[in-house]
Amino acid sequence: MTSPIKPPQEIVSTITKIAPKIYDMTVVSTSEEGSAALISRNAKAGQFVMIRADEEGERIPLTIAQTEAKKRAVRLIFQVVGTSTHKLSLLKPGDQVLNLAGPLGKPSEVVEGKKVLVIGGGVGIAAILPIAGSLYHAGNDVTVVLGARTRDLLILKDEFKPIAHRLVLCTDDGSEGRKGFVTDAMNDLVANTGAYDVGWAVGPTIMMKMCSEIAKRLDFPLWTSLNPIMVDGTGMCGGCRVLVGNEMFFACVDGPEFDGRLVDWDNLLLRQKQFKTEEADSFHHCRLENQLHSR
Repeated sequence: MTSPIKPPQEIVSTITKIAPKIYDMTVVSTSEEGSAALISRNAKAGQFVMIRADEEGERIPLTIAQTEAKKRAVRLIFQVVGTSTHKLSLLKPGDQVLNLAGPLGKPSEVVEGKKVLVIGGGVGIAAILPIAGSLYHAGNDVTVVLGARTRDLLILKDEFKPIAHRLVLCTDDGSEGRKGFVTDAMNDLVANTGAYDVGWAVGPTIMMKMCSEIAKRLDFPLWTSLNPIMVDGTGMCGGCRVLVGNEMFFACVDGPEFDGRLVDWDNLLLRQKQFKTEEADSFHHCRLENQLHSR
């Protein structure tokens, strides 16, 4: 006697391309016991999920951008950088998400009544959205800096306006906001308004490294998210080992946030390059397969 086939628990509710290679996707549960439903009721700012599109896809970590408990919904924003994120971008409303696990990692340490600086670069802007919101509603004085290469990649800026006392936009080419990097804005803000009590910076690894060097010079803690180095998200594979203050930690279970002043960024950057060739080959093969299937 065969068991009845259970309906999918997690499905894509909406998916929209909001910038070149960047997608805004909402996953919902079909029941109160589904993963998205549980995540939407329990997730806090700074936590992430592990998601897998299909049987052949890898589990990838994505920071939770937003949750809606009543709708059993989890909002995720991701950039297509390889095979697994490419597969994720091909999902359509109503499609099943094979695996969704979370909330994972330790939540952000939300302070109260402090002068805080929150910096987002590229797709890392999505990760700081819930952090900035939590800090704002906790009574902090919040300055938000958003940066991208060009205005087309400067995402979610309107969503930050209600949760920031000051919003600074930066683009490398000067197409929107001030021309330059988020580090330039960071230096100017400190010069004009004084040091911050605490800060957050999430974005490309090199950006977090440079922001951390400024925070170290100015002597204030700067929380950085080390999601990019994760593999399985549970601490079992050991792939996300990071050196922080000369101690070894796992980014997925001990983080994902660490004080960037203490992170060994050179070691982290070196380890991120280990499988670049294999990742490029896999992505190229996946794109070729999709082209053949679409004919």
